[in-house]
Amino acid sequence: MADITASMVKELREMTGAGMMDCKKALNETNGNMDEAVEVLRKSGAAKAEKKASRIAAEGICRVAIDNDKTAAVVEVNSETDFVAKNETFQEFVQSVADQALKTSAADVEGMMDEKYVADASKTVKEVLVEKTATIGEKLSIRRFAKAEGDCVVSYIHGGGRIGVLVAANGAGDSDAVKEALTNVAMQVAAMNPTYISRNDISADELAKEKEITLESALNDPFSLPKPILQKLIDKAVAGVWSDEDKAIYEEKKSNMNYLPNFLSDAAKAALAQLALEDKANISADKIFSGLVEGRISKHLKEICLLDQVYVKAEDGKQAVGKYLESVDKNLVVAKFVRFEVGEGMEKKSENFAEEVAKQMQG
Repeated sequence: MADITASMVKELREMTGAGMMDCKKALNETNGNMDEAVEVLRKSGAAKAEKKASRIAAEGICRVAIDNDKTAAVVEVNSETDFVAKNETFQEFVQSVADQALKTSAADVEGMMDEKYVADASKTVKEVLVEKTATIGEKLSIRRFAKAEGDCVVSYIHGGGRIGVLVAANGAGDSDAVKEALTNVAMQVAAMNPTYISRNDISADELAKEKEITLESALNDPFSLPKPILQKLIDKAVAGVWSDEDKAIYEEKKSNMNYLPNFLSDAAKAALAQLALEDKANISADKIFSGLVEGRISKHLKEICLLDQVYVKAEDGKQAVGKYLESVDKNLVVAKFVRFEVGEGMEKKSENFAEEVAKQMQG
């Protein structure tokens, strides 16, 4: 029987992306024959996929596919480890999934799984996913896809696939200048993660909710309130809420209110916030306070609305994305953007990969 060395295991793993112990076992079964070992890994299929179904796959990559700069798709496919995400076999598979998403008529991943696989019509997407799971040796998951259409569609992949972005626009054709501008906007989306294209996309209910959150936040941070309002709250606190110690601190430090919060007890600050919340109706009616709330909302909207964000390449550090696009072509209108970031919103397991490898080799 051939002596199975660590370098042989490493070579097979790099060829297939399969787990270390799976590679070692396959080499033992085939007496060290690499080609036969690859075949063993490919044939071990569905049973392995089933065993991996309960594992967490929160690593992976995003890939895009584009048709004639008019239609595009972006996908996120997950693996269990970053090691596999860098594997060439896995990356080729993810690209084929992006090609599948570009052509699919399905509304979601579940519908796409039953379609014939674009790279091999004799199999379904689901069957190929099972095979790749067996070959690579980790749970793989096609998590999501999205499509965008327009007069011009561009894509941007950041961090080797950690973030995938599509931007679609109408009104200005698909000249090189337009493509360059939209690519810059796609980079903006990747970096700044906006929620909306513009304020017009935010519903009245969402704006009302944002106003309520901003208002409550301001009341819970009384030292950020306009000074006349803050002083009234402090007067109430001194009159019958604060401890003698906090009252003494206030008398000592009131000449410089900026530093007062550093000396008051947590209980005193909490009591002040409670007084503000109890007087919410009167404070909300104050014009100065209303201006403060509106200012904070406006600032927040500039952060979450793409066209209002400061363009990251702005030479003056002030130009908004909307103004940048106008400077390229006044008719250029962003119709849609999609931003996928690998693993966002998913639970991730924390492991020491070196310890795992050492443990498996010892086994």
